[in-house]
Amino acid sequence: MNPIIGVLYHWLGGLASGSFYVPFRGVKRWSWETSWLVAGVFSWLVAPWFFATLNTKDVVATLSETPKDIWGYTYLFGALWGLGGLTFGLTMRYLGMSLGMSVALGYCTVFGTLIPPIIKGQFVTKLIEPVGGRWNLFGLFVCVIGIIVTALAGRSKENEMSTEAKQETVKEFNFKKGILIATFSGVMSACFAFGLDMGGPIRDISMKHGTAELWSGLPVLIVILLGGFTTNFIWCVMLNLKNKTGYEYLASHQRHDVHHRDETTIENPIDTPAMSHVQAGSGDNPYEPSRIKTSSVKGAAIPRLGNYFFSALAGVTWYFQFFFYSMGETQMGDYKFSSWTLHMASIMIFSSIWGLALKEWKGSSSKSKGLLFAGLGILILSTVIIGYGNYVGSGTPSGH
Repeated sequence: MNPIIGVLYHWLGGLASGSFYVPFRGVKRWSWETSWLVAGVFSWLVAPWFFATLNTKDVVATLSETPKDIWGYTYLFGALWGLGGLTFGLTMRYLGMSLGMSVALGYCTVFGTLIPPIIKGQFVTKLIEPVGGRWNLFGLFVCVIGIIVTALAGRSKENEMSTEAKQETVKEFNFKKGILIATFSGVMSACFAFGLDMGGPIRDISMKHGTAELWSGLPVLIVILLGGFTTNFIWCVMLNLKNKTGYEYLASHQRHDVHHRDETTIENPIDTPAMSHVQAGSGDNPYEPSRIKTSSVKGAAIPRLGNYFFSALAGVTWYFQFFFYSMGETQMGDYKFSSWTLHMASIMIFSSIWGLALKEWKGSSSKSKGLLFAGLGILILSTVIIGYGNYVGSGTPSGH
């Protein structure tokens, strides 16, 4: 194990997660549900099988030998993670992006990191007694602070918006309802971490077949992402039927003057959460396929080949976040659960950097930008602290 290399792998995963929405900018005249489902086929079905087959031994045999209860729980947690993503947009709808993001991501980070060792009865022995564990716990605390500061940056930028823009972005503000949904979304999104933990036996079986430890997590992703695909597939097909957009997969021209779009769904909390100044439903989010500003005129040509290419590119890029996550996890020793905090922090860091690179913060005040940079600095610090905690913990069996 090498915690420093592990942190670098998690940074690469965060870079992939923070970048995967960018290819969607090339998608033209497709509804959100069509783009999302096409991307999902590549991110949740094609890529997991391709890279597991490429890098592991006897993947089919590995999954066949996996006990049914392990299969079932790992798949179930993947499906529950999908529910977390589908309710994340509602959190933004009722709380606004900055408050909603901080609550949902806070729950997701804390639950995803702490629940696995708590369920195993290892909270004290892993996080309280050893020095390395206390450093990891401190790193988690710093990460949550970084999320809050980044959210405050978004709130500061929102306050600089006109009254009309504010009313448009949070016109359905409902604190009680929003907090309840944010709690549900954050906890359900953390189920991805639970699925990774539950899939541990799949890793062991894969290594018995001769797979190197570095790649042993790839078969686990096949099962978790199959669960996530199930949830998202059902939702997207429902939207295709409701909005009459199912024709888009094969059509060469638009049939409607304006696409019907779902206004409640944006990216999963563990995908690209950092655009804290962009509000769901505002029409300003360049990372969301349904928000891309293209002409929607009846009879306009649909660039099918380009749409499939960019959606597939987005999907494969999305998959790489957990491709590198599974690699980073193998380097964290007894503190594999700390990988979730590293992942969340890395996503925030790189998606925020993309926001700066694409001039999403252009025109904002020095106060807003200062808060953003402070948040990024704190998040980077949290990854360093956790990496150090894992390094200290690897020194001796007890971490003392």
